[in-house]
Amino acid sequence: MHRQIAGRLTGPATKWIVVILWIIVTAGASTFAAKLADEQNNEASSWLPESAESTRALEKLVAFQDPNAIPTLVVYEKESGLTDDDLAAIEEQAVELAGLDGVEEVVEGRRPPVVSPATAEQVGMAGVSDDGQVAQTLVTFNFGADGWNALPDAADEVRSIAQLDGGEIYIAGAGGQAADSAEAFGGIDTTLLFSTLGVVIVILLVTYRSPVLWILPIFCAGVALFSSQALIYFLARYADLTVNGQSYAILTILVIGAGTDYALLLVARYREELRRHDDRHEAMAFALHRAAPAILASAATVVLGMLCLLLAEMNSTAGLGPVAAIGIGVTFLVMVTLLPALLVVCGRWVFWPKRPAFGSPEPTQSGIWAKVGQRIVVRPRAVWVVTTAILAIACLGLFRLDAGGLSTEDSYTKEFQSITGQKVLVDHGLVDQSNTVQVVANGDQGEAVREAMTDIDGLEQPSEPVVVDDVAFIQGVIDSDVSSPRAFGVVEDVRTATHAVEGADALVGGGSAFFLDTKQASSRDNLVIIPAILVLVFLILVVLLRSLVSPLILIATVVLSFGAALGISALLFEYVFGFAGSDPSFPLFAFVFLVALGIDYNIFLMTRVREETQLRGTRAGSLVALTSTGGVITSAGLVLAATFLVLGTIPVVFLAELGLAVALGVILDTMIVRSVLVTAINLDLGGKIWWPSRLDHEDRHVDVEEAEELATVS
Repeated sequence: MHRQIAGRLTGPATKWIVVILWIIVTAGASTFAAKLADEQNNEASSWLPESAESTRALEKLVAFQDPNAIPTLVVYEKESGLTDDDLAAIEEQAVELAGLDGVEEVVEGRRPPVVSPATAEQVGMAGVSDDGQVAQTLVTFNFGADGWNALPDAADEVRSIAQLDGGEIYIAGAGGQAADSAEAFGGIDTTLLFSTLGVVIVILLVTYRSPVLWILPIFCAGVALFSSQALIYFLARYADLTVNGQSYAILTILVIGAGTDYALLLVARYREELRRHDDRHEAMAFALHRAAPAILASAATVVLGMLCLLLAEMNSTAGLGPVAAIGIGVTFLVMVTLLPALLVVCGRWVFWPKRPAFGSPEPTQSGIWAKVGQRIVVRPRAVWVVTTAILAIACLGLFRLDAGGLSTEDSYTKEFQSITGQKVLVDHGLVDQSNTVQVVANGDQGEAVREAMTDIDGLEQPSEPVVVDDVAFIQGVIDSDVSSPRAFGVVEDVRTATHAVEGADALVGGGSAFFLDTKQASSRDNLVIIPAILVLVFLILVVLLRSLVSPLILIATVVLSFGAALGISALLFEYVFGFAGSDPSFPLFAFVFLVALGIDYNIFLMTRVREETQLRGTRAGSLVALTSTGGVITSAGLVLAATFLVLGTIPVVFLAELGLAVALGVILDTMIVRSVLVTAINLDLGGKIWWPSRLDHEDRHVDVEEAEELATVS
């Protein structure tokens, strides 16, 4: 039945229909795919958990401070000291900056948009450092909901106005960080796409050893990417799906990496069948019939695993789930319809110079994985026990993983202007005036709340309460980086103090409160989503393998691989790359990708083991499966690892760490876990892995001589 469906998809006539339909879809999708970059939402609201206190505070802060207002600092530094002429020029520039498009006007009860040295004293802000070398001007921009996207151009306008003879100018504060973040993700669509494609093409050239064959998987990956981007564009524009720079970057990597993996598996099985069948249409029908279930199980695992992210409180994490799931779903459809059709259209010549002729021997018979199987079969129990011990030791590196969050200074792999400006302020005893804690409370308790905020270490004297519509607003400047542990401590102290004021119903918000709530929500998401994914993957494996023992073994090996990958990564982060720590969401993202993608290779292997077990028994079938799938799974792992490493081209520590950890985990899965650990366990336990089914009735052992013979029939 399944083979008949596969045959119809790639028949002499239907293959052309499939190709034409996908060409039409791609032509229409390419226009809308290009618009997805403009639909990114990188505002704080696209990341904030809805239940967080800082989110609830935003609703009441609207009367006092527009949520779209973005405070931006202009930092002036002159080592020889700022002269009177310099200060006068800065004062004139402050007036000119106040006239820029998008600068918020002064509104009673709100902070003034411009703070220059001359006006600093009257509003209680330090504009010039005590040593006279640094001055700061605060400009508050407000471009509405599109503010974060407009900040890069606004920063350029500020630079054109702000001048200091013999000194340096830095754009810092929230606005400067937004502009630098835009630069970090600037050109992400083209940079990531071409970098990823370049890496994949090189690996496919080495894998296929053909100057032509690589074109088909790459073309199909491109079709999958454009089609998924177009679909996501419509959902982002008309169904409120959140897409930010982070999910946009991961989508590109995921579609090309996973799509190439599926292509490698299908092409390898098709090449096998071409040696067994004279007619290429018949060969593809058999190849699809045998490979499609494994590809479907793999894609379903990733899709359902990604949809588990919808359980997250973090909007950014929850938004990634549907984005990634759509990308994988579309990729699966392309790789089991368009790619087979193109392969059949092209015929055997596409494999040139090594065409798989009918009746020719299978090259994997004498490959490295056949030799690995022959070594493992001698003492399988010793092999898996030693391998497990080595991976467990690697897990100890987890004790060096610091996922407590990163300061602004430590969040990028290179130093941006906003970071330098922040350092200058700290070094010269000035406070980033844009980093405030903002408290709203019942109007009649405003003064009591302000008094509760006094004498909190790290918080400048809070402002007098301003009351609008029976809501009091009080704010104070935090004397440390917006995402530093010290700032988090200040926010927690303010919350403890203000929540204790009876009848105040105080809510504490602001930049540092946002980052603190993000950290806490990420910790909660880790505890909820990781177990959910493990249960889901286990159930998928139970249905696929019709066993309980084998899925438990596979889940255990993948978790062990994840722990080892993160343990080694943590040591590399600290001692090789010098990263200060990790984002709170890093463990969850690494787990999702490593488990959802890492289980793929075990699925590819174990579906073949099950297929061969029905003919030869578990132990013999395990050796044949290892020999047959070893090369293609290794190539698939290298492709996926290389594509995730491309994330390191973006100067964001979170993405660089995620790319490295996933790449390392994938290599461990393909080279050690799947090839050595799982195979050794299969050879040791034999038919017991299929319990409670009785798939293997004989459960016989295999010796070295038989292992060598099995390599010739794979």
